[in-house]
Amino acid sequence: MTHLWALPTAGAAPPDAFTLQDLSAALLIGSLVLVVAVAAVRVSLRSGLPSLLVYLAIGLALGESGLGIRYDSQELTQVLGYAALVLILIEGGVTTQWSGIKRSVGPAAVLATVGVAVSVLVVGVVAHVVLGWSWEISFLIGAVVASTDAAAVFSVLRRVPLPRRISGMLEAESGFNDAPVVLLVTALAAQIAPGGEPEPWWHLLLVAGLELAGGTVVGLVVGWLGARLMRVVATSSSALFAIGVLAVAVLAYAAADTVHTSGFIACYLAALVLGNVHLPHRPSVVGFATAIGWLAQIGLFVLLGLLASPSGFAQQALPALVVGAAVLLLARPLSVVVSCTPFRMSWRTQAFLSWAGLRGAVPVVLATVPVTAGTPGVEWMFDLVFVLVVVFTLIQAPTLPFVARRLHVDASHHRVDLAVEATPLTDLGAELLEIDVGPDSRIGGVRVFELRLPRGANVALVVRDGGSFVPRDSDVLRHGDQLLVVTPAAVREEAERRLYLVSRGGRLAEWSDG
Repeated sequence: MTHLWALPTAGAAPPDAFTLQDLSAALLIGSLVLVVAVAAVRVSLRSGLPSLLVYLAIGLALGESGLGIRYDSQELTQVLGYAALVLILIEGGVTTQWSGIKRSVGPAAVLATVGVAVSVLVVGVVAHVVLGWSWEISFLIGAVVASTDAAAVFSVLRRVPLPRRISGMLEAESGFNDAPVVLLVTALAAQIAPGGEPEPWWHLLLVAGLELAGGTVVGLVVGWLGARLMRVVATSSSALFAIGVLAVAVLAYAAADTVHTSGFIACYLAALVLGNVHLPHRPSVVGFATAIGWLAQIGLFVLLGLLASPSGFAQQALPALVVGAAVLLLARPLSVVVSCTPFRMSWRTQAFLSWAGLRGAVPVVLATVPVTAGTPGVEWMFDLVFVLVVVFTLIQAPTLPFVARRLHVDASHHRVDLAVEATPLTDLGAELLEIDVGPDSRIGGVRVFELRLPRGANVALVVRDGGSFVPRDSDVLRHGDQLLVVTPAAVREEAERRLYLVSRGGRLAEWSDG
């Protein structure tokens, strides 16, 4: 019997062709990486470190200094990096509740634009004065490290209980600021490249503003039209429907980029619209978007680890510490003060936002842009940004819960979005809230009926000391309890507001509003 793979072929494969043997090796390595990456999430949760560091370490272990896999294409990294960022932003948009960020959109938008400009200016001045770089390179590196990272922020927010306004602002900012930073880095790199002509700063700002405005319009229009279309073509297949929803968000990026506007802001806003217009099969859409987002994060960070060259880290360690310190201690706090003070945010909130500006994959990907644009003598920039991201993520991420507690901005209970595929909550227009009763919450000692939740909202289950029970109205809640609250979507905000009030003021909080 002749095996299929032993049949004669019309001609020998080219030396560089991707063969079946190559496929087997790629699948072997890829599947092992994914298994290790999934297992690494437990390490991340226990240590408080974003999983991105584990994925970067996997890439380094696979690279030339580890198993010896050779990979050095910054052009391919940039292309794949942009594709991964699109999927990560789409996941952020689909899984973000508009009700949770609407109060934060104004300050987040200012922080993602004016704040970015302030950060670039401060880092550029420090780099020029302290490190002696040219103004052009100094401002370019300031732009590269100006963006907070959506993947890192979303990862940390899953573990730090924060008031909705703060968590919403961090989510919105990380979704908004990729677009202006990408535009700024691309423009600055093009000016420094051979044949590039310097443009006045006002022209750069005008072009960036127009591209952001255009991307915003494209994203909102595509999202709205796509939602109407998906309602019409919705089928009983929730998996197929989820694919269609994500395809609409990807279409927004492609459409915006094709007409030379910001594709990143377009895909995020389109996904935000799609995630908040009460489409059918929402649990499947959220689950699929989250899975694709995780896959994009793992692939992107492993790829960046592969591209990195540890031999160049030592030489860039000192400049990375100088630039990172300028970002963390000067640029970020000043950008937060300038952006948030007009919105009357407390100094505690501003201090926490200053410390919570995590950097991640976006700056590392953007560090490849000057090289691909032909900017001479900037090959070192990738190693510098890589070291900066790793070192300052190690400093910031594990300390965020401590900083939140010391500044008294942590929430003693918070909402966790759940994808409950097995129950018809979506069809019923209901939502499931998970409430953690913290040690300082005044919900401890309150009877269930004294919560005075709005009509239709009920405490369906209490988890206590490893067990669970369906509570009666007269049952007393304790510190450390976890409550599952089922609430109609129409009164969810009122239910959360009531829980926050009781948590701060006890059973008599705003009795007159009952």
